[in-house]
Amino acid sequence: MAEEEDETVFDEDLDDGAGGADGSHGKRKRLFSKELRCMMYGFGDDQNPYTESVDILEDLVIEFVTEMTHKAMSIGRQGRVQVEDIVFLIRKDPRKFARVKDLLTMNEELKRARKAFDEANYGS
Repeated sequence: MAEEEDETVFDEDLDDGAGGADGSHGKRKRLFSKELRCMMYGFGDDQNPYTESVDILEDLVIEFVTEMTHKAMSIGRQGRVQVEDIVFLIRKDPRKFARVKDLLTMNEELKRARKAFDEANYGS
């Protein structure tokens, strides 16, 4: 029962978190504002984009991540998200698939480099 109450509060926070003309964000804490502002600037927006624009983008990002997580939880092992599930979900989108493939490859390279560095410094 307590989990249902927490989910209800979160759903209410989503409705209140849209912000208004006065710039207030309600109860919902913005998780990605700083990163989104930097990304928007990197893609040609103003260095200080409108807060409303950042908030809309953040809502879209959170919605996308939530949907992907729910889908991944339903196709793989129940209640568990694995990398393979995400790769399966984006397999038909060539841009996303290529980006995920690049990130996974880079992650493996970083792991190998850290391991080699640790072995060189501390011996094994």
